[in-house]
Amino acid sequence: MTSILFKNGALLDPLEAELRPGYEVLVEGDTVREVSDRPISSAGAHVVDLNGKTIMPGLIDLHAHMIATQFDLPGQVRMPNVFVTLKALPIMQGILRRGFTTVRDAGGSGLALKQSVEMGLAQGPRLFIAGRALSQTGGHGDTRGRADFIVPDAPCNCCVRVGALSRVVDGVDELRKAVREELQMGADQIKIMASGGVASPTDPIGAFGYSEDEIRAVVAEAQGRGTYVMAHAYTAASMQRAVRCGVRTIEHGNLIDEPTARLMAEHGAFVVPTLVAYEALHSEGVKYGLPAESAAKIETVRVAGLQSLEIFKRAGMKMGFGSDLLGPSHRLQSDEFTIRAQVLTPAEIISSATTIGAEVLGMTGKLGRLAAGAFADLLIVDGNPLKDLNCLTGQGEHIHVVMKGGKVEFGTLH
Repeated sequence: MTSILFKNGALLDPLEAELRPGYEVLVEGDTVREVSDRPISSAGAHVVDLNGKTIMPGLIDLHAHMIATQFDLPGQVRMPNVFVTLKALPIMQGILRRGFTTVRDAGGSGLALKQSVEMGLAQGPRLFIAGRALSQTGGHGDTRGRADFIVPDAPCNCCVRVGALSRVVDGVDELRKAVREELQMGADQIKIMASGGVASPTDPIGAFGYSEDEIRAVVAEAQGRGTYVMAHAYTAASMQRAVRCGVRTIEHGNLIDEPTARLMAEHGAFVVPTLVAYEALHSEGVKYGLPAESAAKIETVRVAGLQSLEIFKRAGMKMGFGSDLLGPSHRLQSDEFTIRAQVLTPAEIISSATTIGAEVLGMTGKLGRLAAGAFADLLIVDGNPLKDLNCLTGQGEHIHVVMKGGKVEFGTLH
């Protein structure tokens, strides 16, 4: 078993307000074996002197789409499967290079992509997948344009479209079956649409998604398999319905109000804002093929983004880190740090991308902190993120080493 001993590092523990200099971290195989402010003895370990650089846990993005390879998502559905898969590979590499060692895929990625990373066939973050997101007819996941007659565009099981991030399902019984199918195919959690959206062609943002009976059915099926439901929702009313029906995480949440935020906190729900997505859609969506009907909806949710952070913070909501970017805008992932810094402290933002992310994933103790027994997902950073988040932005220029599961994915150990 390979052992690596990092010495003379400044430990970033998300539960502490300041860096802790003079720490050592021992990695054995894929696990953190020991973390100490005293010398660690390990015969045969490869010793790395960090010379005071920051050593911190790998980052967690709770809302990203590995196969969102272009802005025109309806057009992607018709793209040959191999094209979508090959275009996803550099997206995953870029995410990992920016220090995000774990991603919760919010719709689209299947078990084969997750296993490809685990087997070393593809380089990318550890994936927690939702399979295909579930959408009602005419909802956020219904990518069909308007027509006199809507014909089903979902192919048979032997011709599944890899580029489809979602599937259209209506009714309690059909939803129960769809949840069971996604879980049987390897989904770690279930994603539903609880309100209208931006990147979909025919649904107003303020539209409700599934009925309450439908949401409860999805939640019951997920809970019966020991997992949970994440829900796309923008409006306060849609968030109230979802949380009351048992949804665990609200995605986006831009149009929140104070009473709804308090209700969510009382129910122990999480929220995953994705503010960088709207900046990307606003600045370059049309340039890269965002349909006109989607571009027209951006401002409604974009302008409310920072205010939503203030409301969630006052309510004591636990906020995870999310990006939700499409195609070439994946390069902007770490700009979410900068946007949130207008409202939140660096410590709060780092917690959202570490310990809160681990809690959402049910991986507390395994992800989000460098502690004995955790996965050896770590970053060596030039700078102090608790003082200046810029050392985590860009494309990883200030991140000298990215390690996932004890393997150095980027950088070298001297």
